[in-house]
Amino acid sequence: MQSINIARAASLPPVDRATQTKRSPATPPRETHPESSMLVNCVAYENGKKLADIPVAEISDYVSRPDCFVWVALFDPTQEEMDEMALEFKLHPLAVEDGRKGHQRPKIDEYDDSLLAVLQTIEAPETEQSGLIVGELDIFVGPNYILSVRHRTKQGFASVRARCEREPELLRFGSGFVFYALMDTVVDRYFPILETLESELETIEEHIFVGHSARSNIKALYALKQKLMVLKHAVDPLMEATGKLYGGRVPHLCSGMQEYFRDVYDHLHRIHGTIEGIREMLTTAIQVNLGMISLSENEVTKKLAAWAAIIAVPTMVAGIYGMNFKHMPELDWEYGYFVSILMMVIADVYLYFRFKKARWL
Repeated sequence: MQSINIARAASLPPVDRATQTKRSPATPPRETHPESSMLVNCVAYENGKKLADIPVAEISDYVSRPDCFVWVALFDPTQEEMDEMALEFKLHPLAVEDGRKGHQRPKIDEYDDSLLAVLQTIEAPETEQSGLIVGELDIFVGPNYILSVRHRTKQGFASVRARCEREPELLRFGSGFVFYALMDTVVDRYFPILETLESELETIEEHIFVGHSARSNIKALYALKQKLMVLKHAVDPLMEATGKLYGGRVPHLCSGMQEYFRDVYDHLHRIHGTIEGIREMLTTAIQVNLGMISLSENEVTKKLAAWAAIIAVPTMVAGIYGMNFKHMPELDWEYGYFVSILMMVIADVYLYFRFKKARWL
């Protein structure tokens, strides 16, 4: 691998050493760490065109050239790799600390002439019972570099690199355009997730009025609400931060790209509106299911009351004639037993059909 990188580096245009800071002969060469599988890409661009893949040790040489920027992509880097990138790009210590942790709220921070954008990536779960897979993309943006660091994200951004290389006129904007392309891709990947949540809600709504499914529906609705809140927590802070990239005091790195970042903001605004609409529908669906449970309990109560009334009539008659008083009407009557039984049956049949007509049974 190192021999290939050296061969590629040998085919590059000569670097203008006059623009670099000369090192003292007594200064020992800087120690670099070997490239690992965590390094996805390390590419140099100039005037909107790709120069070549370069080794990490030569990043500072290309960054110092005018009209040239380096795009590095990392996946779950180690602490040593982050330290090496911080040294090559001269990253701000606070930005490096946030990027190293990989558990940050979506935001865009400005450090002198550089930016740090933290975006949350959301991927569909492997099974419907699982929750959404939340990852993170940290984007370090400088005048002559862009460093993207992925955490806990399976889906890469090779398509973004291919898109940028297909548009050299826009790639001339340098790291600012790459920054927009990465943000736009992350936001666009929210739409399929949102459509999936809408489909889940429609499926649950179809079962709302199916008998004996209210409790399972509520469980599914709360699971859907949890997924929706995960998406909301990724969108709302990012929408607030993106608004600063096209209105008011726009960072120098984003100058000339305001309309593109406004497009990203519009997408976030659409997602936010859809999320709020689904949340209202979820609240209504939960209330309807709770009402269905109350109706079901009322039906059970009415049935119990009806059967209790039917049983109460013969119980009352039998209780009266079971008191064994000596002087009771019809106590010595020959047909008293049969008449009392007949009266019990007639009364119960009458009550049964009355409750049936009233839909208590």
